[in-house]
Amino acid sequence: MLKQLNQQDLFRLLEQLAISFQLLVPQTLVDGTRGLLPWNGSQTSMSGEPLQRKPTALFFPQTDHLVHLGSDGMAATPAGSDKPLALCGLNREDLAGIAFIDRFFAAQPADDIYLKKRTAALIIGLTGYVGREQQFQPLAEGQCDFELIADQQHWLAVAYTESGKHWLADYPDGPEDVLQLLRETSRGIASQHEQAVKRASRLLQAEQVPDSFWEEISARCIRCGGCNFACPTCTCFCVQDRKTINGIERSRIWDSCQLDAFMREASGHNPMGTELLRTRRRIHHKLVDDPQRWGETGCILCGRCDRACPTGIGMFAICDEIVSRFDR
Repeated sequence: MLKQLNQQDLFRLLEQLAISFQLLVPQTLVDGTRGLLPWNGSQTSMSGEPLQRKPTALFFPQTDHLVHLGSDGMAATPAGSDKPLALCGLNREDLAGIAFIDRFFAAQPADDIYLKKRTAALIIGLTGYVGREQQFQPLAEGQCDFELIADQQHWLAVAYTESGKHWLADYPDGPEDVLQLLRETSRGIASQHEQAVKRASRLLQAEQVPDSFWEEISARCIRCGGCNFACPTCTCFCVQDRKTINGIERSRIWDSCQLDAFMREASGHNPMGTELLRTRRRIHHKLVDDPQRWGETGCILCGRCDRACPTGIGMFAICDEIVSRFDR
């Protein structure tokens, strides 16, 4: 299904969605970055810098309350929101991140806590001329309920699910020839980072990268965990019980494989007890283990870890170094 919307149609669509969903749209924050904030009926920043915060955090938050055990011994789970989430404004990389962890949390044993929030949600892609200064952003062509594509004059809306078709049904049909031109433009965009990540993945799978390289890289790590906490496909967590005046609250919170205690056992033994092993594991997990399990790398090319790392050892930086030094 292909539809065409003008600016008035777009705002009408958002108003309709806000009735049934807790609608989040891109807005400019006080520091100049963009983030997903509740729709207030008027303000949106549909173009600009990529979203700073990873959208997967809305379904897998940094602190996720699981159960409360009251002083009377009764257990209660947190009440859910009255409305499911609708996320509007995700680029191709962010949509890939959500699709990746959807598959992870749906694998057996399925994570009902994640799926309860995710299944009812509506996901809306935002591509086309919506980048910095209206630069062209590659089309997603899937991995969402529907995609809004800016063509410099209108919005083309392409539905991929029954839910997407439902919300777009009342709008006029769009021009197939314009969509085809946008698709050709999108497919003609070459990603330098994508090629480096793929080549680094092949080198790592072929065991062409020596431990001396990881010794050198790990010496630059300050163990802040920023790479993991910024990554949309990182899913490690630990469970924490916190005693309050009203009982005990159990939550799961994000964990980082870069932290010394990540795999430390009760005996004191730590199978990942050196920074070399932890740094190597972080990259191997994304570029070796994930392709073996899922058929694709765990890096979705969003660049968040490179922006977050204060010492310059994000995924892109490391892959560039691996390729330049070991790709013979």
